[in-house]
Amino acid sequence: MKATESTITQLKRFFNKISQKFPYADEPVIMTDIHLSVSQDTGELLAFDDNDNEITRCVVDQWINSKEQDFYTSIAGILREVLKEMSDVVDNLCILKPYSFILENDDREHFAELYLVDSDIRIIGGDLMNGLDDDLNKFLDDLLKE
Repeated sequence: MKATESTITQLKRFFNKISQKFPYADEPVIMTDIHLSVSQDTGELLAFDDNDNEITRCVVDQWINSKEQDFYTSIAGILREVLKEMSDVVDNLCILKPYSFILENDDREHFAELYLVDSDIRIIGGDLMNGLDDDLNKFLDDLLKE
């Protein structure tokens, strides 16, 4: 799915609303993740904190009644691109670092980690431990050869 200009505008407005909820303060809010929940039927995008308190919501017209099989994979890519484009905003929320933007499905189950913000690093997409098993197996094989 390719995002329309209208969808990109809606998503930027959505992330700006989140940033308005966490303006600069002397003490950052203690929170580890911002959970994004999307409904494939209604196109509704919601943001929640760690305690399931709603931060903001919007309806993305392009996503209403989407019949795409890989809907969540497609929108994960779109959300990552918008987050990356808005890094100056999302990297500076007054939230104790590290914090992540997590995509959840209709049932509020974890689908993908979209964006991680830490003091010195930003990780866009993918799992933090992606490929760890392969690296550990290679390390173990090399160690056993010696």
